[in-house]
Amino acid sequence: MARLPCGLRPELWAAVVLVAALAGCSQAPMRSSSPPAPARTTPPAGGWIALPSHDHAQEVVLYALGLLDTGYRFGGKNPEAGLDCSGMVSYIVEQVSGRKLPYNAAGIAERTRPVATQALRPGDLVFFNTLGRAYSHMGIYMGDGKFIHAPSSKGKVRVDRLDSRYFSERFEGARTLLPDG
Repeated sequence: MARLPCGLRPELWAAVVLVAALAGCSQAPMRSSSPPAPARTTPPAGGWIALPSHDHAQEVVLYALGLLDTGYRFGGKNPEAGLDCSGMVSYIVEQVSGRKLPYNAAGIAERTRPVATQALRPGDLVFFNTLGRAYSHMGIYMGDGKFIHAPSSKGKVRVDRLDSRYFSERFEGARTLLPDG
């Protein structure tokens, strides 16, 4: 039997797959009233970090959905101990692809390729300024204007809308883990 993320029961995993498939059906990008902060457009010295293939992006979304309701913990790097936003993204990417990401939102933003908000695809990363500094919070875009993240408020991994008042006012930009082409 195939290993399911986070020990999910097969019937619950089927529901997660259905939700992800439905989210991907309508991939209308979020419309922001304010322009995103400038993002690095040239690759860092070591190059952009990217997933091995486009198929991994959907796996990232599915894995993230499997972490819904996981408890929040500042500095958390695994579901058993709790996750923070960058810990959640780093954990998922490593589980799905074996690739290691830097362990903070700003570091991940620095090492991932920018993508236009209008071109967001499921599995892309979205960044916010929630602490008065650029790229202080992040999540995984799942399609239909929604993203999955580990917020400190309410203490659990959850889905929110990019066009919600809170997040649209704090949106910094999007980055992708998808390979070029």
